[in-house]
Amino acid sequence: MPNRRRRRATRPSAILALAALAGAALLAAGCTSSSAAGQPGADGKIIAVGAENEYADVIAQVGGKYVQASAIMSNPNTDPHTFEASASTGRLVNAARLVVQNGLGYDTFMDTIEKAVPDSGRRVIVVQKLLGLPDSTPNPHLWYDPATMPKVADAIAANLAAIQPSHAAYFKANAKTFTNSLSAWINAIGTFKQHYPGTPVATTEPVADYLLQALGADNKTPWAFQADVMNGTDPSAQDVAIERSLFTEHKVKAFVYNQQVTDSLTESFISLARENHIPVVGVYETMPEPGYHYQSWMLAEVRALQKAVTSGVSSEHQ
Repeated sequence: MPNRRRRRATRPSAILALAALAGAALLAAGCTSSSAAGQPGADGKIIAVGAENEYADVIAQVGGKYVQASAIMSNPNTDPHTFEASASTGRLVNAARLVVQNGLGYDTFMDTIEKAVPDSGRRVIVVQKLLGLPDSTPNPHLWYDPATMPKVADAIAANLAAIQPSHAAYFKANAKTFTNSLSAWINAIGTFKQHYPGTPVATTEPVADYLLQALGADNKTPWAFQADVMNGTDPSAQDVAIERSLFTEHKVKAFVYNQQVTDSLTESFISLARENHIPVVGVYETMPEPGYHYQSWMLAEVRALQKAVTSGVSSEHQ
């Protein structure tokens, strides 16, 4: 696992370079902002892109045989917050008729590409806007909230139907099937909340916080500590001391950390948890591949936490 510190915002120089790369790549391919975008695939399928692979997976499930879905970010060994897209990413987005992205500063590179290669026919779903969340929303990991993806699936179905009206009923039915398929996850959440209410846990950053809230868990880690780790700044000495005490004084039953991005500080807490026999649960920001769909990934996260709480079993890789 790479040791690195994240930065939420893409550097201005990187943004300008990306825009130049995307534009240059399209010009080199003989494309203008309107000549290539919005065209169907060779087999007539709708070309669609998810900025993160969890969104691409839902696009694929809703779109089925009429959609060709691709993900920009799918490598669990990369830091999504500091991802810098290439010219090939620009070409992929330019060809898409539907794009789904997270928002809240999580994937600003998508905005950069879309502005560099504008097209009035490209339909863009920004999950932040879909949910009506202000820019000040502190936690961008929206897909961990059980209420998010059903709304995303419905929005995907509606947008695909606008592109291919003759298949509207098919897309709507697939969205319903997707939402129904979340029942195992939702039931697991309800069971955990019923049997282990208020379970105290520690975290490094708020990757799975929405899920922990749904589970009724009690996150003892100070928010300021989580935000600092997420944004790549050094937590205060006071917050570090509080975090350490959660392990040394056995105040928590599990330690949930982002195994996609670690540094020396988070590694030290992983070691401290192990030394104090606190089970460690690793979570991801992008869906582990292969072998998972969004539903099975989220269910695996709940089961891993339950094993930690009930049996003291660590689960750091899915």
